[in-house]
Amino acid sequence: MPKIWIDILTPKQTLFLNKIGEALEERGFEVLYTTRQYREVVELIKLKKLKAIIVGRHGGKNLSEKLIASSERIIELTKLIIEEKPDMALSFSSPECARVAFGLGIPHISVNDSPHSVFVAKLTIPLSKTLFSPKVIPKEVWTRFGIDKSNILQYNALDPVAWLKDFTPNAQVLHELNLDTDKPIITIRETEAYASYLLQKVDSIAPVSDVLIPLLVKEIEQVQIVVLPRYEEQVNYIQRKYRSRNVSVATKVIDGASLLYYTTVFVGGGGTMNIEAALLGVPVISVYPGETTYVEKFLIKKGLVFRNKRINVVIRKIIDFIKDDNLKMLIKSKAEKLMRKMEDPAKFISTNLVKIMQYT
Repeated sequence: MPKIWIDILTPKQTLFLNKIGEALEERGFEVLYTTRQYREVVELIKLKKLKAIIVGRHGGKNLSEKLIASSERIIELTKLIIEEKPDMALSFSSPECARVAFGLGIPHISVNDSPHSVFVAKLTIPLSKTLFSPKVIPKEVWTRFGIDKSNILQYNALDPVAWLKDFTPNAQVLHELNLDTDKPIITIRETEAYASYLLQKVDSIAPVSDVLIPLLVKEIEQVQIVVLPRYEEQVNYIQRKYRSRNVSVATKVIDGASLLYYTTVFVGGGGTMNIEAALLGVPVISVYPGETTYVEKFLIKKGLVFRNKRINVVIRKIIDFIKDDNLKMLIKSKAEKLMRKMEDPAKFISTNLVKIMQYT
């Protein structure tokens, strides 16, 4: 039985790589999951009842700490992988996974839809035998990182399709957050302020909440605001600053897709939940502080994401979405049509991994 090692670093990777792992297990693979100590990831892995070995930790926002944490993790993973002896490694461009696999002579396969994360790409793409990526990202974007076009396999989908294709919302999330669907629900996803590609680009620990919450409470009657922080520091900061009956802070990982399903308008400071919400037909306003990504450009062109960083424009757009039922129905229709056209990326990747294994 072939064994594949899958390294999980983020919540998105938990959802996506788990689906790929399940598809591989159905094809007779043994799957070894590893992760690192990182609040959202560890909680989501438990929620999904996924068996993963925790190796190392997230390095936080300091560059030297990131380097130390990554170096320590490489050493710890090396010891584990020598014992486990996997035939192949798969990651969403995990620098530690790519380095350990390369050092031990194990083929490393990357999945990636984020070429804007340049440092991570530089550390992983050159060490990868194959790269899987959505078709909306040109191959030329990846070849500059040192991989040949012939080693890039593209799927006709966006990553969240893998876990949304059979999605059924669970209303339990409404009870967990004390939400009423008869009143507008504005969900805010905080920025990944500690990511390498956003360091020095955001000033506040919770930049989206700090700008939006006071105005939303002032401008929208009976508004219900849900904030999804990324880090423990964000949880503590937002809870202290916005103790209000209007604001709910998700202090633990919840069923994000179900919350999005019941959300009136979603404001995203990152990437994955913007895509999730858009594919579910929820009005999305992106306030991501970096340059517009390829995936985001695609969704903007499809009329599923509205992007603006000017707070007065964002507030007006939120109010428009709340009031205009026809606009919301149009967005829902566009999303359903797009989802029908997309293939299952987990199935595409697992099918091709079997082929790669046969010729390795």
